[in-house]
Amino acid sequence: MINPLMRLQKVSISWSVVCTVALSLWGTPTWAGDPFRSSNPRPIGDNTEAAFVEIFKNGNYLEAKSYLQQAVETETDEPLAFAIKASLAYSNEEWDVMKNAAAKTLSVAEKLTSTDPLRGNLYQAVGHFLQGAYTFKTKGPLGAVNKLQLVFDHLDKAEEIAPNDPELNLLKGYLDLILSVNLPFSSPEDAIARFEQYAAPTYMVDRALFAAYRDLDQYDTAMQYIDQALANSPDNPELQYFKGQILRKKGRTKDGQPKDLELLQEAYTYFDQAMTKVDQLPKGVQIPLRHDHRVVQDEIAKLSMNPN
Repeated sequence: MINPLMRLQKVSISWSVVCTVALSLWGTPTWAGDPFRSSNPRPIGDNTEAAFVEIFKNGNYLEAKSYLQQAVETETDEPLAFAIKASLAYSNEEWDVMKNAAAKTLSVAEKLTSTDPLRGNLYQAVGHFLQGAYTFKTKGPLGAVNKLQLVFDHLDKAEEIAPNDPELNLLKGYLDLILSVNLPFSSPEDAIARFEQYAAPTYMVDRALFAAYRDLDQYDTAMQYIDQALANSPDNPELQYFKGQILRKKGRTKDGQPKDLELLQEAYTYFDQAMTKVDQLPKGVQIPLRHDHRVVQDEIAKLSMNPN
């Protein structure tokens, strides 16, 4: 039987993926900043929309800060803005900021439930997940265990209202994927089906499926989706880093030894491109990017000296 504390730990460790990526991926808006729906769009605020563009289309988290600050000050009935603020704080290890933004996400979502029960329940799930992740990081897993059931309860309520909603399926697909990767009795097929059948827009689907197949070690398929994402946003340093990750993985053996000089050199090229804009990325991306950029150079040097 899987220890529930271990389950929470695995989910909490991956929260930056769920929240920062699944909640905030950017595509072409259909109405008032709603990037998810082509019909029955929600009036997500303009500042939240602008923050989306800078973060997930341009990969410029620094530029997004001012838009996000305006969003949380003026679009106070939009829980997504507070969820993004909390998730970025998680990535930057700003625990007090995360705590406050998580609480605000939950309280705004509770109020929204009376007028939009779908998104109200969806973001109550997000708020509880954020609070659980905060508790886990600052106090350990024991105090965070009860949050998991609240997350699933609210996601189930949202799914009962609109099972095909693209925003719901993008977020729940990421959560399903994390569980399927970490728990032996779970399957990733349901998560991938959510992405392919219901999530929107295309840019969001491409990035979600890239993450899904990357985490399943299906690198050729992951490469197809990151290439599609880069075709839409070729100058995004985060996407450049993601492609470099896949190339580096393909250029090494299963035990991590360098094996393909050409692939490693191509990975370095993408890491190097991302490094030109590293300062506009959050701490949670900067640290592994700097590490991979340095280590792949050592791997290239090692393989060049010992080609056989």
